Amino acid sequence: MTVEHSRSSGLARLHHAARVVKDQEANRKFVEDGLGIPLVATWCENVPHPEQPGETLELCHTFYELDDGSALAFFQFGSEADYERYAPRLGTLTGMFDHIALKVDKAGFEEMTRRAESAGLHHFDHDHGYCRSLYIPCEQGYMMEFAWDAANVEDIHAWQTKSAHADLKRWLAGDRTTNNNVRHS
Repeated sequence: MTVEHSRSSGLARLHHAARVVKDQEANRKFVEDGLGIPLVATWCENVPHPEQPGETLELCHTFYELDDGSALAFFQFGSEADYERYAPRLGTLTGMFDHIALKVDKAGFEEMTRRAESAGLHHFDHDHGYCRSLYIPCEQGYMMEFAWDAANVEDIHAWQTKSAHADLKRWLAGDRTTNNNVRHS
């Protein structure tokens, strides 16, 4: 097999690395209060359940920004059963919510899609509203994501930075109302 390498691959930097957590507030205290990495976005979502057709998956997805604009991201689920289903296992990356995301531009997104198709790799894309993501699962048990930011990502970032703490507090209090009004806009 020949591997193509190019310095102009369209892969700009890490977009985010994501993990599943049981308790967003305990995690926030560790990441933001303890490590000093600021919470900049909290997405509260109700999405189609990936493993239970017709069901909804309630989740809270937080982002903590690093100096280069990349982020550490964390998922908490609305139900204990979903946490148990997607919880990290020691020494492994499990399933679709534990993934590595690389920031790409439109050309990089199209190139990675082409490469996945050419290699016969299972892949799918999803429009989150704030970014469009190409997901390619690895048979080793983790997901690679290639994230192409929305044209107005700076405006979305500013709006989310202002509401991230209030949105997290609302989620933790049991209000699972979605706040992603940029999806499909």
